[in-house]
Amino acid sequence: MAELNTKYLGFSLSNPIVVGSSGLTGSVKEIVELAQNGAGAIVLKSIFEEQIMLEADYRMKKAEEDGLLYTEYSETLDYIDVHIKEKELGGYLEMIREVKNKIHIPVIASINAVSSLEWISFAKQIEGAGADALELNIFVMPFNFEKSCTDNEETYYNVLKKIKSVVNIPVSVKISPYFANLGSVILNLEKYGADGVVMFNRFASPDIDINAIKVTSAERLSHANEMANTLRWIAIMANRVKMSLAASTGIHDGEAVIKQLLAGATVTQVTSAIYKHGPGYISTMLNFVNDWMDDHGFNYIDQFRGRLSQASSQNPETFERVQFMKYFSEIK
Repeated sequence: MAELNTKYLGFSLSNPIVVGSSGLTGSVKEIVELAQNGAGAIVLKSIFEEQIMLEADYRMKKAEEDGLLYTEYSETLDYIDVHIKEKELGGYLEMIREVKNKIHIPVIASINAVSSLEWISFAKQIEGAGADALELNIFVMPFNFEKSCTDNEETYYNVLKKIKSVVNIPVSVKISPYFANLGSVILNLEKYGADGVVMFNRFASPDIDINAIKVTSAERLSHANEMANTLRWIAIMANRVKMSLAASTGIHDGEAVIKQLLAGATVTQVTSAIYKHGPGYISTMLNFVNDWMDDHGFNYIDQFRGRLSQASSQNPETFERVQFMKYFSEIK
């Protein structure tokens, strides 16, 4: 029987399936169930910087409407600000402590950040609560047309550098593919101290209901065909960086896990497949990987990890060329 052990962010995992940050990992009960069903590691549901800021703004507006703010320097401002943060952040820290007492696989905290203003001290508290690592889920939507690509990229580097300056636990960065020079950004993240990178974020997207003539939300769960871009970039960056590479988005079965490992992924992050099939599906995926390894004579994952990365491939241009016209010209 094959050994599925792997390493991620310096930790030894029993297998390469990590349950990604989502509603699946937002309660102790659900996390325990995921661990019991074979998850190699857990990324906790993100705590959102913007959510806390919006809640604080709402409370302040209500206080002003109710006549509780006498001046713009009112102590009520400080009270509301501190109260909101203590409530949101305190609950998150308590969940980390409780989870660590109940499961024995790595627990990775997740911060959805748009700045480094609030998260330096909190990152230290996350470490103190017992989190094994920290995943920074950063995305700067380029709405500000006065900012350059370099300005937006610097936000990522600044958040990472400041967080790394105050914690000793490993830090990974979850990014989007929307960069002018993605490869350079990933190399710079390693340069500035990232222990791993997660490719890629999947965002809530708008849709349009043409009957109601209104904006709605698009499908929130991923589809298997969304894996292609992640596979491309995992293959391109494998063997070019020393940090861990986590593949995310569109990984819906054991075959997808194997593909990402062959491309060079350290681990795969899975969420939508578990939403669709339940926690027990983790075992189904792992059994597929195990059977495939047995059939191909592999005893360990490292025997085939990265075998089809760009650096190892006999046809490296496959990962570089879009070949749009050639692709469509061959369709009959």
